[in-house]
Amino acid sequence: MDPWYTDDIMANLTVTVTADVLRRARLRALERGTSVNSLVADYLQRYAGPDPAGEALSAFLDLAAEAGSGSGVGGRTWTRDELYDRNMLR
Repeated sequence: MDPWYTDDIMANLTVTVTADVLRRARLRALERGTSVNSLVADYLQRYAGPDPAGEALSAFLDLAAEAGSGSGVGGRTWTRDELYDRNMLR
């Protein structure tokens, strides 16, 4: 999931399986320290494939990091007072 922005709305899904399959799945999930719900959600996310918007944002952030964008580029940094000093604009 994208840490910067998400508009994902969780939806409920009803799946019909036999009681025996659910029991065995719950036991295996318990052994792994998780839940059947979490396992199914993880599987569906992998099955659906990557989120195009999330991939685009990651690519953009990677390019920005490679370009050296951000504060302190070129060794120059500013203090808060310098940024708000109106005399610097003259």
